[in-house]
Amino acid sequence: MRKTVVIGFIGTVLDHVGRGSQRWEKWRPTISLGQQEDLIVHRLELLHDERSRGLAERTCNDLHSVSPETETRRVEINLRNPWDFEEVYSALHDFAHDYPFDTENEDYLIHITTGTHVAQICWFLLAEARYLPGRLIQTSPPRKAETGNAAGSYTIIDLDLSRYNKIAQRFKRDAAETVSFLKSGIATRNAHFNRVIEQIEHVAGRSKAPILMVGPTGAGKSFLARKVYELKKARHQISGRFVEVNCATLRGDSAMSALFGHVKGAFTGAQTERPGLLRAADGGLLFLDEIGELGLDEQAMLLKAIEEKRFFPFGGDREVESDFQLIAGTHRDLRRWVAEGKFREDLYARINLWTYELPGLAGRSEDIEPNLDFELARFAREHGEQVRFNVEARRRYLDFATSAQARWSGNFRELSASVTRMATLADAGRIDEQNVAQEIARLQHGWGSAAGASELDDLLGERSAQLDLFDRAQLEAVVRVCRRASSLSEAGRMLFAVSREGKKQPNDADRLRKYLARFELAWADLRD
Repeated sequence: MRKTVVIGFIGTVLDHVGRGSQRWEKWRPTISLGQQEDLIVHRLELLHDERSRGLAERTCNDLHSVSPETETRRVEINLRNPWDFEEVYSALHDFAHDYPFDTENEDYLIHITTGTHVAQICWFLLAEARYLPGRLIQTSPPRKAETGNAAGSYTIIDLDLSRYNKIAQRFKRDAAETVSFLKSGIATRNAHFNRVIEQIEHVAGRSKAPILMVGPTGAGKSFLARKVYELKKARHQISGRFVEVNCATLRGDSAMSALFGHVKGAFTGAQTERPGLLRAADGGLLFLDEIGELGLDEQAMLLKAIEEKRFFPFGGDREVESDFQLIAGTHRDLRRWVAEGKFREDLYARINLWTYELPGLAGRSEDIEPNLDFELARFAREHGEQVRFNVEARRRYLDFATSAQARWSGNFRELSASVTRMATLADAGRIDEQNVAQEIARLQHGWGSAAGASELDDLLGERSAQLDLFDRAQLEAVVRVCRRASSLSEAGRMLFAVSREGKKQPNDADRLRKYLARFELAWADLRD
């Protein structure tokens, strides 16, 4: 005879209804498994943590009293955070991997009524992937009209049935809503950047590993890091603070103290203890912008803190703990810095698991128009005044902003400042052509019309005088694009955006590398 085995968590709330005789008058999901007339449970594998030992023992005894044929086994499984998807999934995956399933003689049911929502989802995923060779069972309390009946009812969900499609469709809708959450406030029409955001959302929801964002200053690294934090907090994956620090502002002893804290008397002026930013981020998310600017000593201590969740405060001889998720940002080519000895190879390897390149504004010209509206809306919120463009003024500004003349070296911060200036100077809430003309002149002056020529002189030296006017004009434009891009590949995609579409296997980086070699230039020369 085949046996029926139920696997499930103790219900720390639903199964805990008191110790007296009144507990038999109330519905308890685990007990109800043994009260169903048409369901015989031969064995129950009851998962619980250390704190619920007493409740688990009492529940098993009560179940045996109503269903003597049911063997009960208590399985202790301790979770630091039952709302952490990665931790719960890993624990249940390990349980399934080690469990001696006997599918020839036993049928398995996974009880999804008890446990956190995260646990329920993990049960579903493990069963759907056949890591757990069983079906789902859901118990429900009795209806109000069913007085005197504490057994309730149950439903067995076979993932091969049509209701699986409904669950899967709902899961897809929830995932789409999550991506929308991450994209809210990010005005983008750029297909590449949309894919980047979607993958960051996917990784952030499933992993606590470090994330590295590479892109020019003002490309939105800080904004996106905060959105990831808000997403993970809404999912109960983290409960601590969002801590942000620009590593370019940290130098010497102050860097050690700011990041790792210090003990009293660690250096002159250290009259009190300081916990430091890493400890402030315990249980939360730490965003280290411009991580490439950290000194080598700070990099070594940061690596230990990431891997071991422990570190020594500056001047201290006792380790402290902090469990945080790290998002790092940089505009540097860290691979090159590793080769030059400016960045630790082991730290780079640790933070390079999930690396995303964020394009600058000049590489996302289709995003200038939606960000124009975004900045006007922000101006209205902050100043209490609604400002709009005249039709011709808007067209003229967009024509300039998306042209090759627009360098946008400050990226989105520069666009925000530009819109703020025009909105502030506008009369009667309307930005006219005169406002736009003044702003275009201001931007051109700030970027400098001779910047390209001086850059070529610095790059080429005496060879600069040997260039034809045609080659000089073309090379100046290429240099400007390369200086805006965060990588050789990104610069190639921007420069060959049209011709690459006609190639089956475009190699933009190689084309750009060969072009620069004509003038005895390399990508590294343009990044200095």
